[in-house]
Amino acid sequence: MTETTLNTTRMDSLDAPRAYSGVRTRRMLSFVFDYTIVLLLSVPVAIVVFLLGIVTFGLAWGLYAVLLPVIAILYLAFTMGGSSQATPGMRMAGVRVVRLDGGIVDPPLAVLHGVLFWASSAVLTPLVLLVGLFTRRKQLLHDLLLGTVVVRDRDH
Repeated sequence: MTETTLNTTRMDSLDAPRAYSGVRTRRMLSFVFDYTIVLLLSVPVAIVVFLLGIVTFGLAWGLYAVLLPVIAILYLAFTMGGSSQATPGMRMAGVRVVRLDGGIVDPPLAVLHGVLFWASSAVLTPLVLLVGLFTRRKQLLHDLLLGTVVVRDRDH
């Protein structure tokens, strides 16, 4: 197959209605699952920061201010930015992130995807979620900005 044929086939599969069937619901479920994992991961890290704070006479306790964002960023970089192109919650829900240009979602793009979601949610809540009701591919604002889309996994 030539590169043009491959890209045409990939775009045709992204235009298939089945690729987006139930994506909004699956996306919300994966969000809850993933951020439960992030919170669970933060417990042992918080204990380590507490112990470091005792040793450093309270200086390390300043790390609590960045604890959750750093854990979430690392989580996204290593999961969504990995080979499966999905976080564990997304895999459980049967969805994954793909780029519209056919490239892979690398760790920096995965982190940017998460950061833009949180930034747009903080500024435009709940309007940012309404975008998904009016886009053909059920994309949210940060998906549109980054040229990504969340689709159903072929295995589900």
